Amino acid sequence: MTAAPAGIMHAVTEDDVRLGLGKVFDPELDEPITELGFVRSIHVVHTDDVDDVDGGTGVLVRVHLRLPTSFCSPNFAYLMASDSKDVIAAIPGVAAVVVELDDHHDSDLINAGLAADAGYRGTFLHEAEDSLEELRWTFRRKAHTAAMERCLTGLLRADPALRGEDVGRVQLGDLPAGRETDALMRRRAALGLPGDAEAPVLVDDDGRPYPADAVPLALRRARSTRISIDGNAHFCRGLLRTRYEGSGADQAFRPEGAEPSDHFPLLPLTTKESSI
Repeated sequence: MTAAPAGIMHAVTEDDVRLGLGKVFDPELDEPITELGFVRSIHVVHTDDVDDVDGGTGVLVRVHLRLPTSFCSPNFAYLMASDSKDVIAAIPGVAAVVVELDDHHDSDLINAGLAADAGYRGTFLHEAEDSLEELRWTFRRKAHTAAMERCLTGLLRADPALRGEDVGRVQLGDLPAGRETDALMRRRAALGLPGDAEAPVLVDDDGRPYPADAVPLALRRARSTRISIDGNAHFCRGLLRTRYEGSGADQAFRPEGAEPSDHFPLLPLTTKESSI
């Protein structure tokens, strides 16, 4: 490992930055931007080598982000770029951060706002809609709903004797250990919902269980939310690969909503010439 320059307690690396960016989620797709392939480049420069960091004793980090289209929601784009800047700035040893969004119709506006630390409303002024915090909570609830449905659907598939109307009685302690249960527990924690073994799995946004006669409809609505998230993730991943050649190598495999070719090799297509 390269020794840190004098005055720097920790030699910040690209891996440190990428690890931090792994905590930044696309609010709509509920996936880390590092797994979606949205991180285009990371550059870590010691402040001794640059002129625009006044008296810094750490490093300058420059990050470029990319999105599947030039017209992705400006709200979501700003949220991911702003969160990226915040998590990098929190890394010990980082003196300055520059995050820029490439190839978006609002790139200039967003990048200027980030550089000036203008905040969401200061960046978009009269065009700003709901506050970012309200937006975060909306998508945290959707992510929890989708995670809840994945766990319950997994139980229904694993136990043919379990009926849809019975899942209202399923508790967290009934769920098998694994990726989907871990994801649900993280989503519950983000909403401040209880995580004890006796807590019901199927609950509304406030953590209240559903009456028995409302369970089937609640499960169907949760399934609709999950399918929407999975479908959007599938679509956006494909668009990014189409827009940026080679970007698929930066995307992590996603079991939920994966393309058929991710599970099974496609058979070669052959055609027969007509004899007519």
